[in-house]
Amino acid sequence: MPQVPADRLVAGLEPPRHFASASFESYHADPSHPSQAGARARLREIAYQVVRPGNRGLRGRLRKVVPPAVYLDGGFGVGKTHLLAALAHQVGTAETAYGTFVEFTHLVGALGFAATVDALAKHRLVAIDEFELDDPGDTLLVTRLVRELADRGVAVAATSNTLPESLGEGRFAAEDFMREIQALADRFEVLRIDGQDYRHRAVRTDEPPLPDEVVTAAVASVPGATLDSFDALGDHLARVHPSRYGALLDGVTAVGLTGVGRVPDQARALRLVVLVDRLYDSDIPVLLGGTGEHGLFTPEMLAGGYRKKYYRTLSRLGALAADGATLVTT
Repeated sequence: MPQVPADRLVAGLEPPRHFASASFESYHADPSHPSQAGARARLREIAYQVVRPGNRGLRGRLRKVVPPAVYLDGGFGVGKTHLLAALAHQVGTAETAYGTFVEFTHLVGALGFAATVDALAKHRLVAIDEFELDDPGDTLLVTRLVRELADRGVAVAATSNTLPESLGEGRFAAEDFMREIQALADRFEVLRIDGQDYRHRAVRTDEPPLPDEVVTAAVASVPGATLDSFDALGDHLARVHPSRYGALLDGVTAVGLTGVGRVPDQARALRLVVLVDRLYDSDIPVLLGGTGEHGLFTPEMLAGGYRKKYYRTLSRLGALAADGATLVTT
């Protein structure tokens, strides 16, 4: 039951460990999808613009420049988060507040709206990963936050995801994003990034589940690893505010879960989404017993309003499970 002071929430707004070394140079653009290299080149320009926001006219006065606002639009695993983190590193992590959409809503809940604006306005760039459009109240809250920050001269960059069933139609999320942010739409430049999910190209994300006894034995040999039953973990997450899930993982090197099965309800599923995001951010391997990631969410969940979150969770959990499988000794 970690107690997390509000100032830690602000200080923790930095690129996650998984992307600690992300740079424009380390982003491997797929030559078969030129939009990837094009987005990288444009973000380099934006980084330069953010760091040097104005120039002096003939009379020596610093001209006021409208801060850039960019939206990275694309499907799962095309490198949007890598590019967002690279932008943050290029601008400077001390000058950037980097977090997921959920982390920013939690920050407002912890500090209050006005205090959050004041805290974030001290940065040159606010980077919002996984901008979510499925909760009208949260969308309105973060849209207002972005407007206040833009009015104070803070640059904004955001990402979101396209649903898998929409990828073949050439329909990306930009029109949904622009509609929901309404008055801010004309401030945002959309960078569309095509491509396939690199997690499916680079690693297996359909790792078979491990026997519970194998999970138990594997984590016993890993210093700093944890072991929980899936049901007990779900019960515990209900008693911890999601803003503290990151602190739950302090010092954790691997997570073992036994008895993994279908998530029974939406509230439990959404808490699991937040936990998996924090695990992925921290690059913590996961060993899955029971039925593993297979059938984790019901068909109704995967067809409902939160399906983007669930598909992202499956993609990320599969990558973490592949890492976890390497900890098993035979």
